Amino acid sequence: MQQFLKDYLELHGYWVLFLGTFLEGEAILIMAGLFAFQGYLNIFGVIFTAFAGSFFGDQFYFYLGRWKGPLLLKIFTSIARKFRKALKLIEKYGTFVAFISRYTYGFRIILPIILGMTNLAALRFLWLNLISAFTWAVVFSLAGYLFGKSASLFVEDVQRYEPYLMLALLCLIACMWLSHFVHAWWRRRPAMARLRRMRKGG
Repeated sequence: MQQFLKDYLELHGYWVLFLGTFLEGEAILIMAGLFAFQGYLNIFGVIFTAFAGSFFGDQFYFYLGRWKGPLLLKIFTSIARKFRKALKLIEKYGTFVAFISRYTYGFRIILPIILGMTNLAALRFLWLNLISAFTWAVVFSLAGYLFGKSASLFVEDVQRYEPYLMLALLCLIACMWLSHFVHAWWRRRPAMARLRRMRKGG
């Protein structure tokens, strides 16, 4: 199992990480950080790959919004639903949103697209994206790496318990995702209740 994982990650690890961080990427990047601690990947290679994927991903979404933003709003209802919320974030925090966009769950792809539809200068977005992508790559890579490092303080033979360690990290990531869904559902409860009352009244 360990040899198969090592061979697979040596062949495909970095380009899979690049694609993952191009799209969303927190979960895959944390796992890559753990794999770096286990020696399957290089931590500096993980940080650089994640930085590149994240940076080029947001640049792509920004220019996608600049060129095809109105069309995307018509085609994709998920973007249209989040459009007003994203605009409120942009109005409230200004260009700082360009820096924090990849840290906002559920808006990682939406915010760069909508920023591309605003009058934000492309060069300003590039520099903000450059700094943000680097800090994001470092933070989440080290999160996975330090998770493995912390486990090694309590377990002598980490390799022996490797599958359980990966399972524990996956469960932790799943709990983080679940908390976001629960929080979003809890916030929507008043609106859902009002909608039900309106339907009953109608």
